[in-house]
Amino acid sequence: MGRAFEFRKARKFKRWDQMSKAFTKAGREIALSVKAGGDDPETNPRLRQAIQNAKGVNMPKERIENAIKRASAKDAENLEELVYEGYAPHGIAIVVECTSDNPTRTVANVRMYFTRAGGSLGKTGSLDYLFDRKGVFEFVLPEDRDPEEFELELIDYGADSIEREDSEFLVYTAFEDFGKMQKALEEEKIEVTAAKVERIPLSTNAVESEETQEEVFKLIDRFEDDDDVQAVYHNMEMSD
Repeated sequence: MGRAFEFRKARKFKRWDQMSKAFTKAGREIALSVKAGGDDPETNPRLRQAIQNAKGVNMPKERIENAIKRASAKDAENLEELVYEGYAPHGIAIVVECTSDNPTRTVANVRMYFTRAGGSLGKTGSLDYLFDRKGVFEFVLPEDRDPEEFELELIDYGADSIEREDSEFLVYTAFEDFGKMQKALEEEKIEVTAAKVERIPLSTNAVESEETQEEVFKLIDRFEDDDDVQAVYHNMEMSD
């Protein structure tokens, strides 16, 4: 078939693999939402947003519905939310958020990834002071709304900062204002494409070269390839 065909096939498989992992993470987010507030999106705002986030990664409607059914079943897997913290090579702080039905397996894998990369797993809470938890909302404002006027409304709803390009919005809130902003956007009939809580580094740590930066990225990739891992945050200064 030729090298070009093999290259295209490899890229296709990589896209499928990335899509599968995105669906797994979205499914676990749905499961946690059902566990926290029930299986009715009308009365469970966390589930409503989990469904919207799943749609944002193009998860099919049937898979979303099946994820809700599985989470509602009597024999549903008992998922736990876990957070691990440690240092990558070159002193880069890493926070790994996980969802797992087997914490013993998960912590063993996380420790292994750190160790093999030349880093170390730390104590829970040891790196909290390096990050600020923020609510992050992404959406496109309807054409019949004035973007500049809506920016002022967002400030009233608790927006810390707003990034806008035409009608596309990226809005940050304090962690404690996440629910307030989510409710306000729902009442305004704004279809949010993604809403999540992220850990934003309060300061960044520069690395010496692209090679050392690549070492850190390889560790982050190992974490993100693990189905138990929902999100990875770091304080490495990104080069242009």
